[in-house]
Formats: sequence, structure tokens, C-alpha cells
Amino acid sequence: MPFMPPFIAPTFHTDAESALAQVGAIYAQQINHLREAMQRFVAGEAMPGRVRACYPFVRIHTESVVPQAALENAGLSYGFVASAGRYETTITRPDLYANYYLEQFRLLLQNHGVPLEVGTSNEPIPVHFSFAEHDHIEGNLPPARRMLMHDVFDLPDLGTMDDGIANGTVGFAPGQPHPLSLFTASRVDYSLHRMRHYTGSAPDWFQNYVLFTNYQFYIDEFVKLGHQEMNRPESEYIAFVEPGNVVTRRIGAPREPMDALGAPPPRLPQMPAYHLIRPGHGGITMVNIGVGPSNAKNITDHVAVLRPHAWMMLGHCAGLRNSQQLGDYVLAHGYVREDHVLDEELPLWVPIPALAEIQLALEQAVADVTQCQGADLKRIMRTGTVASTDNRNWELLPGNEPQRRFSQSRAVALDMESATIAANGFRFRVPYGTLLCVSDKPLHGEIKLPGMANQFYRERVDQHLRIGMRAIEILRAQGSQRLHSRKLRSFDEVAFQ
Repeated sequence: MPFMPPFIAPTFHTDAESALAQVGAIYAQQINHLREAMQRFVAGEAMPGRVRACYPFVRIHTESVVPQAALENAGLSYGFVASAGRYETTITRPDLYANYYLEQFRLLLQNHGVPLEVGTSNEPIPVHFSFAEHDHIEGNLPPARRMLMHDVFDLPDLGTMDDGIANGTVGFAPGQPHPLSLFTASRVDYSLHRMRHYTGSAPDWFQNYVLFTNYQFYIDEFVKLGHQEMNRPESEYIAFVEPGNVVTRRIGAPREPMDALGAPPPRLPQMPAYHLIRPGHGGITMVNIGVGPSNAKNITDHVAVLRPHAWMMLGHCAGLRNSQQLGDYVLAHGYVREDHVLDEELPLWVPIPALAEIQLALEQAVADVTQCQGADLKRIMRTGTVASTDNRNWELLPGNEPQRRFSQSRAVALDMESATIAANGFRFRVPYGTLLCVSDKPLHGEIKLPGMANQFYRERVDQHLRIGMRAIEILRAQGSQRLHSRKLRSFDEVAFQ
């Protein structure tokens, strides 16, 4: 017989705030049950049965479809279900996702005019996902008692965490509800915990606009700019957060209790993240993903559960055209995917389109920062196809077969991450873009030498980073609704953004 908290019966809600409050009440009850049971287990007590707690769910049952004209007039690409029927999703961390859930609930109520049902699901909460940010109580367990956790608590079940919904491969039995969200609650929790591990940051700090880079030089510059912003009393940013949850507040702003919990890590995590905080998560997160498509897929698999408004790649690339100069920019409008890490989840025949809103913002940002217009802008920035490969030394292959393919594809630049980041943005419905800087031209005998490389980095990294940040300012001013393009939505799409 499972040892569970008292059952809370489903309730119906006609306003988003009361629905979120009920979700929060159920989640708190279930999490507290797990935490209290874990504390008793660590203290050596015998449990009265297998300990179980479950995520809240939100459900909608509609017998009508939203008229297409109404959706087009509202400019919506999300916030409604595709057809009549029953739809539901499990939910986690209502504290972290409060604003996001409120918007999704409000749109469903507005577009369908039927109440939201909130209750307790049958999806167990793995005990690992119940620990608070600074809880480490399981570390006090001796090995023998730690093994008993398998018999007493629910542990993470990979069977409930796959990406079948996002990939469009999940099947539904007759009468089974369809999903409201791309991710189940346990899949979200899994990624939130992975983000802590890889980035050295609590997921609460992540902002809705994310920059990825493949070089530490960009991070060094971002740190410098972040601290400069904190020394400006009039800055729109209120805090700067570094790995280990080390918080620097804007000058004159009071410290908050959570600030004291941060500490610099003894060594940097694998993909350190830095956060320039703006109210409402409207600031900028920058992550050094390192080199290679595997890292690029890994981090975007996890950041996607935060449902950011956009992510963009800023990094270095090999220029493939003789007319390019070191330091020129490349704005990707297409991708050749030779990274292979997404082949099983996103077939190569799926096109990865350029998104007009991101493209225009990046182009305008280059013009604003460099003060170049017209023909002068074209001389320093080329728009074209970017090829991404998983072979760092592709140019050394016998017969140089990759070179022929890249030429046939009309690629103008090559790197190891951009196509992966764009493809995973497409897969997870996160708006994406790429602006690279030519750092070498291996096909033309221009390779990076130490002195030349150092000079290049000094001259270009600051400008490139400022362009990325300026692009985010442009996108933010336009409003997030414009970003979430219908290009990223399938014809049988989930309702949540």
C-alpha cells in the first residue's frame, strides 16, 4: 500500500490565477510529503509503505475548435488546442514557471471558453526532484541505506521522460488525452537538474533570451560588461549572476537572502552560464557550450524546458569563400547538417528555415554597432548557408569529400555547433538564429597563428558580443509574441508555447 498524502479532488477554474493557485497547493502538498518522508528515512525510520507523491495536472475538455479567423486576427501561434477533445499535462515548479503558466492558462480560457480542470495526476514525482536547491540530505546516507531508496521511493523513470511529443512520434490510444505541453513534468524536472550540473547555475536565474558561444573569450567580455552594468545605477539590469550562483546586485540595490547562498565553484562546470538579470526574466543568459555538436545538443535539450523566447549562436567559424576576410560576419539563412547528433530525432529531410524576426534583428544589430549601412554592411557581413560538422579536422580527409559537398551546398562558413542549435530550436519550437565571425580560412591557407589569433580576438569579440546583445534589445522591444512564429508549429500542435 503506497504511503501518500491526502487526496485532493479535482477542481474547475474559470480564471488563470485560481488555477495556478490550486496547482501550487497540490504541488506544495506533494513535495512536502516527499521531503518529510526523506528526512525520516535519513533518520533511520521505517516507512509505513512505499512513499509516493504525484505531480499536479491541468486538463481542458473542449467540443469546439477556435475559428481560424480569430487566431489570425490575434496573431497567435499558440494558446489553443488543434481540435475538439481532451487535453492535459502534468506540471512542476509552479514557483519558477508562474508567469509562463498564467499566460498559457489565460489563453486557453480566452480562446476556448471552457474551465480548466486541476487535480493530482498519476505521474510519480521522483524523490530526487523533491530536494530544494541547497538540500543534500541524501549525502548523509550510508551505502546500504542508500540502496534501500529503490524500495521505498520512486526514482527517475526514463520511460516518462522521452521527447516523443516534441518529436511528433508519440502515439495515442483511443480515448487517451492529448498533450497540452511538449514536456511532461518529470522531463522538465530532469532537465532542471541537468542544468545545475552542466552550467553551475540554478535554473531560476536563466533568462528568456539566451546566447550560446564556443569560446571563453566571449564569456570574459560578457562578465566585464555585466559588472559594468552593475556599476550603472540607471541600468535596466538588476543583477549579474555567475557560476556557483554568485550574485552581484546593481549598485544601490539591496542584497536578497538567496545571495548569501552563492559561492564560486572550485572549478568551472562543463558549460558555465552567466546571467544578466532583468525583471520578469527578460534579461540575457550566456553559456559557453565549448566545442562540438554533442555539447550543443546537450545544453539545448535542457534549456528548452525553460521555454525561452529566443536563443542565438555567437561564435567563430571557418570562412569558405576567398572573398571573405578574417573578422567578417556570417548571418546564417540555411544550414547543412553534418553534425549527426540529431539524425535520430530530426530527420535530415526536415528543412530548418531562417526566422525573419531573428534575421532582421541580427542584421539591424550589426548595422547599429558597426555603423555600416548598404554596401559597407555587405562588405563586412555575408548572409548564406552555414555547414556544421562533427569532424574537427574535416579538411584532412582523403580526397576532401566534405569540401565538395560544402561547395555544392553553397555554404559560406563552417563550424561545429550552429546547425545543431538551430535544429534543436526548430525541434523544440524555440526561435533561433546564428551570427558567426570568420576566424580562419583553411581552404585558402589562412589558419590561426598565436599572435594573429590574439589580435583578432581583441578586435572582434567585444564588437560581436555587443551585436548579439543589441539584437536581443531589438527583439525584446518588438514583443515576444512576434517571435513565436507559426513556422515552428506543426498542424497538430500542443497548446502551450
